[in-house]
Amino acid sequence: MGQVDASAPAPGLADVGVTDSAARRIAWVLSQDDYRGRMLRISVSGGGCSGFQYGFTFDEDRVDGDVLIERDGARILIDDVSLDLLKGSVIDYVEDMIGASFAIRNPQAKSSCGCGNSFST
Repeated sequence: MGQVDASAPAPGLADVGVTDSAARRIAWVLSQDDYRGRMLRISVSGGGCSGFQYGFTFDEDRVDGDVLIERDGARILIDDVSLDLLKGSVIDYVEDMIGASFAIRNPQAKSSCGCGNSFST
């Protein structure tokens, strides 16, 4: 099981970056009583409007094949299958007038739906 400290995608084990904004928000959520001791799991599965969809859950367990990315108190798990579809991506947390959400900038996505939660390669 690999571990990496990344602020932007770079050659290496995870090849997935995490912005300052995303790291701060993830660390804040994980500091709350209901989520203390957990990690944010990001996954990719078949489905959604465009073929693949991103999933965000909280998990207490790391399993074989998971990569753990740690940055400034944020702990993110990505399984090895999802990692292949996320290589080169940057995880961000965006706040605008409509609301706030995590966003994944994925260079492998050839198209995506309007909400940004699904994509095709």
